[in-house]
Amino acid sequence: MMNFFSKIIIIFCIFTTSAVSEILKKIEITGNKRISSETIIIFSEVKINDQINKSKLDKVIKNLYQTNFFRNISLNFENQILFLNVEENPIIENLEINGIKKQSLVEFIKGKIQLAEMKSFNEELLAVDLDLINNILKTNGYYFTKISSSKNINSDLNTINLRINIDLGEKAKIKKIIFLGEKIFKEKRLKEVIASEEHKFWKFISNNVYINQELINLDKRLLVSYFKNNGFYDVKVENSFVEFDKNSNFNLIFNIIPGKKYFFNEFNLNLPSNYDTTLFKSITKKFPKLKGDTYSLLKINKLLNEIDKIALSGQYEFINAKIIEKIDGNKINFEINISESEKFYVEKINISGNFNTLEEVIRNNLIIDEGDPFNEILFNKSVNEIQSLGIFKKVKTDIEEGSNSAFKIINLNVEERPTGEISISAGFGTDGETIGGGIKENNFLGKGINLNTSLELTADSIKGKFIYAKPNFNYTDNTLFTSLKSSTSDFLTDSGYKTSEIGFSLGTKFEQFQNIFLSPEIDFLLEDLETSDKASSTLKKQEGSYKDLYFNYSINQDLRDKKFRTEDGYTTTFSQELPIVSDNAEFANAFQVTKYKKLSSTSDMVGKISFFGKTITGLSDDVRISKRLNVPTSKLRGFERGKVGPVENNDYIGGNHVSTFNLSATLPTVVEGLDNLDVGVFFDAANVWGVDYNSSLDDKSKIRSSTGVALNLMTPIGPLSFSFANAITKASTDKTETFRFNLGTQF
Repeated sequence: MMNFFSKIIIIFCIFTTSAVSEILKKIEITGNKRISSETIIIFSEVKINDQINKSKLDKVIKNLYQTNFFRNISLNFENQILFLNVEENPIIENLEINGIKKQSLVEFIKGKIQLAEMKSFNEELLAVDLDLINNILKTNGYYFTKISSSKNINSDLNTINLRINIDLGEKAKIKKIIFLGEKIFKEKRLKEVIASEEHKFWKFISNNVYINQELINLDKRLLVSYFKNNGFYDVKVENSFVEFDKNSNFNLIFNIIPGKKYFFNEFNLNLPSNYDTTLFKSITKKFPKLKGDTYSLLKINKLLNEIDKIALSGQYEFINAKIIEKIDGNKINFEINISESEKFYVEKINISGNFNTLEEVIRNNLIIDEGDPFNEILFNKSVNEIQSLGIFKKVKTDIEEGSNSAFKIINLNVEERPTGEISISAGFGTDGETIGGGIKENNFLGKGINLNTSLELTADSIKGKFIYAKPNFNYTDNTLFTSLKSSTSDFLTDSGYKTSEIGFSLGTKFEQFQNIFLSPEIDFLLEDLETSDKASSTLKKQEGSYKDLYFNYSINQDLRDKKFRTEDGYTTTFSQELPIVSDNAEFANAFQVTKYKKLSSTSDMVGKISFFGKTITGLSDDVRISKRLNVPTSKLRGFERGKVGPVENNDYIGGNHVSTFNLSATLPTVVEGLDNLDVGVFFDAANVWGVDYNSSLDDKSKIRSSTGVALNLMTPIGPLSFSFANAITKASTDKTETFRFNLGTQF
C-alpha cells in the first residue's frame, strides 16, 4: 500500500513539473531489481518523442500501479528526461491455504483468488482475496469461518511465503424451512419439491441439510417450475434468505407469490407452406384434449418433445419452434410457429475438465459429431446423455463462431465427481433380518465402466453378485453388461426344497424406438436341487443337478414424468425366457403395466394402478419346484410371504401362473409438521395357480385380495415401512398377516 509520504512525493513531483508540454528525449529508471527497464517502459505506455504534460505523467503513474508489480513509484521530468524510481512488490514464492481438508475446495479457491505463486503481492489484493474466500465458504455452508493470514518475507530476495489460515467451524445446518406467501400447497409437499432439507440427526450422510447458495438457487428454480406445472403462470419466488433464530439456528425462508391460476385455451400450429402437415398430426390431435386443462409447463414441454421427434427423424434437420403465449383473463392461448433455422455445421468439439475420464467416453456419448449439421435439439440431447452417465457433477457448454459463418465450435467443460461407493445395509422386519454390503465404481479406469459387487444374507438365503456394465459399447448406443451370481436358499420347512445356484449372464440394453428399450440377455445357470423327506414322489424325482442356458429379453417403455415421486405417466414391460439348452426346459412370459395419475392439483395425492402377470410352462417335463412362481410380497399384502397358492403335503409349491392387481393412492398429510411420514391406502388382488403333475392342486378359482393402509416413516436409524392389511378373500390353506413392517438403513 502506498504510504502517505510516497503520495506527497508523487504530488510534489507532478506539480513541480513544467505545465508546458515538452518532448521526451530520454527515460531513466532506478530501483528495479526483478523487472526489466524495457518491461516497465512498455507498461508505462510512454516512449521517446512523446509530448509530456501533467495528464501524461498521471497516466504513467496509473498504468504502473495497475500492474500490481510496484509498492511505490516516484517520477520527475526535467530537461526532457523522465526519471522513474520504483520499489517492487515482493513475489509470492509459496502460497499455502491451511485448515481445509477437501483438496478440491482448496484448488477451487486458488483458482478464484488473484494472489498466486510467482505473482506480485500487495496488501490490497490480500484483503480482497480474503473477503472472496469468506464468500466462497459461505456459499458452501461455512458461516462460522475465521480467516487470517501470515507472511514470511525474505528482504534480500524480495520474496514472500504467504499462509492463509482458515478455521472452518461447523457447517451451517438448516433447522427449519419456511414458505411465506399464499398457502396454495402444503409445506410438506413444497419441502419434497426442493433439494434443501431440514437437518435431522439421522440425515448425517446428506449434504443438503447445510446452507448452500447454489442449492438455494436450484430450490428457487424448482419451486417456480412446480408452481408453473400446476397452473400458476405468474409465480415469483421474490427472495430467499437465511436468518438466525434466537438459538443461532438457521432458518431457510422462501417468499412465494403464486399469482392466479391459469388454464389452457386455444392452440394453433403454424407451419411453412412447404412442410408436410401429416407429420405434425401427433401434435395437433392433442390440442382439443388440452383445452380447459390446468396450465402446465410440463405439458408444453411434451408438445416441444413431439416437435423434437420430427426433427430427429431427419425429415427437417434445421427446424425451429417458437411458442407465443397470449393471456385472456385466466386463460392462455398458444401459437406454435414452426420455421427453418439458420443452417450451421459443427466444425470442432473441444472437451476439457476430464482429468480422470477418457475423452473417448465423452465423445462416444455425443449424438452430434464434428461435420454434422448443428441441430440444437441434438446438441441438448448430447449434453443430457453425458450428464446421465452419473460421473460428472456439472457439464458446461459454450458455442463460438468457427472458421467461417457456416461453422460452429462447441466447447464442452465437465466437472468430475467421486464415482466410488462402499455401502453396508442392515434390515429387520417380520420377514427376518437382512445384512448386506457392496462396493460400486461407476467410472473404472476412467472408461465409464460400471463395476458392482454385493453380498446379502437373510434367514434362509445367501446371495452374492458381481456386475460389469460398459455403456456405449464399441462406439454404439448399446450398454453391454455381464454378471456372476451365486446363491444358496433353504426353503425345506415351508416349500420342501433347498437349492444352490451359480450362474453367468451376458446382455445388452439399447433404445430401439423413442422411449422404448430392448434388453436381450444370455443366462447360464448350474443348480443343485434337494427336496425334503416329506416331498411327493413327483417332486423327489426332481432332485439332482441341472445345467440351463437361456435367452431372455425384455421390452420396456417408460413414459413417467419423473423417476422419483412420480405424479403422471406409465411404464410397461414385456419379457420372455427362452431355453437354448436345458436339462429341464421351461418357457416363461411376463407382462407388467403401471399407471400414475395426480388426483389433486392442490395436494400431493397420487393414484397408482398396476397389473402384473407371468406364466411358465415346462416343455418336456414338469416345471421344477425352484422355478415355480409365487406372488411377490409387495403385490399381495395381508398374506405371509410364499404362503398362498397350491399346497401339497403341507408344502407351498407355487404355480405355473401368477397375476396381480394393485390399486393405491397417497393421502394428504394428516399430521401437520410431520413431513417425514407418508400415508397411503391400497387394494391388492392376486392369484397363483396351475400344477403340471396334479390338476387337483390347481387352485385357479381362489382369488386372494386385501385392503389396508401403508405408512412410510423416516426414523433416526433408517426408513421404516408399515402395512396394516385385512384379507378380504382367501383360501383355507393360506396364511395371513395383518401387520408387516421393515426397518433398514444404509451407512
